[in-house]
Amino acid sequence: EVFAVDIHPGCTLGMGIMFDHATGIVIGETCVIDDDVSILQHVTLGGTGNEQGDRHPKVRSGVLISAGAKVLGNIEIGSGSKIGAGSVVLSDVRPHTTVVGVPAREIGKCEADSPAQTMDQSLA
Repeated sequence: EVFAVDIHPGCTLGMGIMFDHATGIVIGETCVIDDDVSILQHVTLGGTGNEQGDRHPKVRSGVLISAGAKVLGNIEIGSGSKIGAGSVVLSDVRPHTTVVGVPAREIGKCEADSPAQTMDQSLA
């Protein structure tokens, strides 16, 4: 209640996940988060409401999800990618890319192997 973080007990969490400023985070039932992922405040990893069964995102290792981002549906966020603040991601994100916007679109490559570990929030 104090932090207002809702992690469904059915989701799968890897090791080394960091919830930076852990407030307002929602993680859905069929979500999978691999190792070494950083998630900032007010992030939702949820469904679209149009799916049943396996309906939540799969977040691969080393991903950085910035504040206020919404990642929705049974999609895959490729390893070493970055999602910009306030973005709404509705489709797969290729590994080592940066996406931003509503809806999110690819704006470049992410050179770091694991932006989650360096907390590199630059858009380049």
